[in-house]
Formats: sequence, structure tokens, C-alpha cells
Amino acid sequence: MKFIKWLLTLVVTLILLVAVYLSVFFDPNDFKPEIVDAVNKQTGREFVITDDLSWTFFPVIGINLGGVSLSNPAGFTPKAMLEVHKAVAEVALMPLFSQKIEIAELSLDGAIINLVTRKNGSTSLDGLVGEESGQKAPVSTKPSTKSQLSDINIGGVSITNTQINMIDEVTKQTQTFTLDSFTLGEFALDKFAPIAFEFSATMPDMTLSSKGKGELKLSRDVKQLVINDLDIDTVMEGESFPNKKLETSINLATQIALDKQQLSVDITQLTAANISAVGKLGVNYGSQIPQINADFQIGDLDLDALLPTTESVDTTQQVPAAKDQVAAEPDLSALKGLDATLKLTVKSIKVANLSTQNWLMDVSIKNGIIDLTKLNADLYQGKLLLNAQVDARQAVASYQFDNNVTGVQIRPLLKDAADVDLLAGTANFNVKGKGKSLIPLQLKQNLLANGHFDINDGALYGVNIPQMIRSAQAKLKGDLSSQNKEEHKTDFSSLTGSFALDNGVANNPDLAMSSPLLRLAGKGSANLLTEALDYRLTASLVNSLKGQGGDKEALAGIDIPLAITGTFQKPEYALDTKALLNNQLKEETEKAKEKLKDSLLKKLGGF
Repeated sequence: MKFIKWLLTLVVTLILLVAVYLSVFFDPNDFKPEIVDAVNKQTGREFVITDDLSWTFFPVIGINLGGVSLSNPAGFTPKAMLEVHKAVAEVALMPLFSQKIEIAELSLDGAIINLVTRKNGSTSLDGLVGEESGQKAPVSTKPSTKSQLSDINIGGVSITNTQINMIDEVTKQTQTFTLDSFTLGEFALDKFAPIAFEFSATMPDMTLSSKGKGELKLSRDVKQLVINDLDIDTVMEGESFPNKKLETSINLATQIALDKQQLSVDITQLTAANISAVGKLGVNYGSQIPQINADFQIGDLDLDALLPTTESVDTTQQVPAAKDQVAAEPDLSALKGLDATLKLTVKSIKVANLSTQNWLMDVSIKNGIIDLTKLNADLYQGKLLLNAQVDARQAVASYQFDNNVTGVQIRPLLKDAADVDLLAGTANFNVKGKGKSLIPLQLKQNLLANGHFDINDGALYGVNIPQMIRSAQAKLKGDLSSQNKEEHKTDFSSLTGSFALDNGVANNPDLAMSSPLLRLAGKGSANLLTEALDYRLTASLVNSLKGQGGDKEALAGIDIPLAITGTFQKPEYALDTKALLNNQLKEETEKAKEKLKDSLLKKLGGF
């Protein structure tokens, strides 16, 4: 017992002697010039420590550091690249004898980092590391003889008021990122420790503030890091956000295999504006191009609500665009550095007032190529099936697609998508196409496509062809009082055709419409650039107009020319009355010939 007392007394005495020695004979400020000189030589920058360095002792040994600054290269503004107000590092003394590290406190306060990019392309980081010979030191294959640490314990880590200013002299813009606080509670290997942070950012087009909390654990073999129950709430404000503000909230758990360089994230809750989602994310970051796998399930998605509102513009005050102003292709070069697969399900999507449900999508991105291998969705009581590919390896992207739509109610689709009330019925549609450029105008011009459509049990809105025929018939008879008071709609049992799209114009050579009353056939074109329609059709009656104000004998069997012009929004229908009259006269002449022939035959038969 006495031995233990004497041993403890000896240890305490030694510690006191060390403390006295360090305090009296070993002033850390004596080494400030050497430290400053070493940093200056290594970085080529001006390094300054203005405050005195001071010791802390038993039960911890540590050092307090303050007033530290490292300059930017000569001629940069601001002059300082790094400024630190205060830094404290304290290590428990006794555990060091047992090959353990117990950090009582690590804290950093008031750090400012100024990273500048100048007009000539030079940056604050240029030349920060001293010149090297270029030869790498040989890697020793002998096993290390150094002792391994048996444990690490940290009483706490605190980082406050740390600010990073990214200054771009080319764009004359500054982005400021501020870590208001970061705290790590009592930490030990294989035990969860609480973490919390508050972060904010100011950028030219938005501001951001975020805070979060959770817990983390590092395995004893330092091969796995686990973060559990991490809640992050973020608020973004800017003119580009709906209502100038977007709030997000996420809860997730993360596992990082440090030895295998693999990360997995389980997102148990994600909300952003009116979006809610869950999903999983996996990243293998050990390869030159990280491999990413994602699987997300999203609820109702209203993209229209996320888009900024468009304010009315006085077109009389608009300044005409410069003639030499050319739209630029989107920069998709970043896709070359991606190796990703995505599985996505969405309960419903509304975009451009178009409603769809039950989305199922498989996408892969590799070597600059986006493959949409499958996209299924419910679309206006029908089904959408699409596969497509975008090749972004060149500056001007190319694409190809194969799209099939079955059983879709075409009238509400056209009204919601383009505010066009032109057709009704159950539509089936297929189209294959390819093209180059993602600029909207050039996309329409360069698109080459072929397809076929059929619409059943529908109607053509904006025109009542039977009524037009009756009106024309009455006028040919001299009755100019005929008026069209019926609904402008032509019912049909089927409407079919094929089309080829080239240079922004869809040519339809075989439009055919059938109904119990008439047949309609012909050809025409629709210009996607100007939305102009140009159709030349022929209608023929196949049944009596009796009961609808008409007479079977009047125009039955006569070809009736019909033209469709105007635009998608305002189509115009017109009968060619001159051709109609000629056809009717021709028909009457033929009938007269037949009657004369019959009369002659009767007379001849009487002899």
C-alpha cells in the first residue's frame, strides 16, 4: 500500500516538475520564429502568429493558439487567405502512458478562409505546396514496428464562426459559406457520439441556411463509420424558387466502409416543398469514376407548383433580341464522369398542366450516355411506354426514342398539354425518332420521326362537316338564308393515319376518317415550328341526311372537297364550293345520261 502511495507521489512530482520546466525553461513562444520561417519556406506565403502561445497542464496538456494568418499570393485581395482567431488542443496526460489518446478538447473559433480566382486564372491555392523533386519516396514493405493505439477518446470538438469566402474576379461575384457551429460530443471507438451543426451560405442568386443533428460511431478497427438518425432541415431563398422560398427536411442513416471505400445511405424521410420521398443510395468511390446506385419512391409530384410564376409582360415594351444572339447547347460534359443507375417510382406527376400516374423508370448513365431503358406510366386512362437514349459524348448531343401510347383519351390530353380542343376519342399512338441538339428550336428542326395513329369512337371539334355540306347544298340551290346553328362537332367511328416528321414538318399522306354518315380521306401537313395546318381532304356521303335536314339524293356519292388550314389553336375548315358544284353538275349529267339511256331502251323495246 505504501508502495502505491509512493509511486503516485512520484508520478505527480514528475508531472509537476515537467510542468514547471515547460513553464519556466520551455517557452513555446521561443519557437514561434522557427515555426513561422518553416511555413514561409514551405508555402512561399507570409505566415504570422500575433498572439502568445500558452500551455495547459494536468489533468490535460495542451496549447492555446491565436492570431494566426496565412497570406494570399502577392497582389491578391484580400491579403489574407487564412485567419484563425483562436485554436485550442488539449490532450489528457496519463492515458498516453498506456498508448491511448484522450483529447479533452479540440476547438476552433473565428476562422476565415478567402479563396480568390483572378481574371488571369490564378487562384489562392496556386503554389501553396513547395516545389518537390518529383520523385516519390519508396514505400516500405516491412511491417511497422510502431505501437498501435489501443483507444481514442475525445471529450468534445467545437468549431464556431468559420467562414469561407469564394471570390471570383471574372464574374465579380462572391459566395460566402459559414459554418456557424459544429459540435461533437464525448467520443470513443465503437460508441455513438452526438453531433450537431448549423450552416449558412450566401450566393449571388440565393441564400441558404441549414441545421442538423444525429449521432456517429467509428469502429475500433477504423474501417467503418456509421451515422444514425441524422435530421437535416434546410431553407433556401431566391427569385428562382416558388414563392421565393424552398424548405427541405431529410432523415437518413449512413454507413461508410472506409477500407472498401463504399457508402450507403438509407433515406427514411425526405420532404421538399410539396414532394415526399424515401429511398436508398449506394456509392462506390474507390474507383476513378465513382459508381452510384439509387432507388427512390416519390409520392405526388407537382412540377408546375415548383416552377417560378411567370408575370405578365408588356410586349409593346420588349426590346428585340439581337440577331447574333444564339442559344447555346446545354453543357453535358459532366455526364462523362458519371457511372450511375437509377430506379424511380412516382405516384403521380403533373407538369405543364399534364397529369400522369404510376411512373416506373429505369435509367443508367455511363461514359456520357443516358439510357432510359424503361418508362411506364398511366396517361389519361391509357398507358405510356417509352425507351430512349441521349448520347452526350459530343458537344451537340444526339438522341433516339421509341414511344407507344395505348388507350388514351385524347381530348383531355390535348386540352391539358396544349390548350387545344381539336379531337376526342380513344387514341393509340406509336412513334420512333432520332435527332441532334437539345436547343428547343433546333430540336424540332432536327427531329426525324415516323409513326402511326388511330383514334376510335371520337369527334373532330370546331367543325360540323354534315352541316357544312347541307349549307353548301342549300346555297347551290339558291337558298342563302341557311344558317349553321348546330354544334361544331363531327362524330366519327375511326380516324387513322401515318406520318413522317422532317425539318419540323409532319407529313400525313393517308388520313382517313369513317362515320355512319360520311367518309373522309386525304393528306396534309402540320408544321411544328409555326403550328400551321394545311390539309386537302375529300368527303363523301354514305348515308342519307334525312332527319338531319338533308336529302340523300342531293349529294350522295359526290366527292366533296374540304380544306383544313389555320393553326393548332385555331383551325379553319372550308368547303371548295366551286369544285363541289362541278362535281354535282358532273353527277347530275351522268344521272341525266342514264335516264335518257333508260328512256331510249324502253322506247326501242316497244318496237
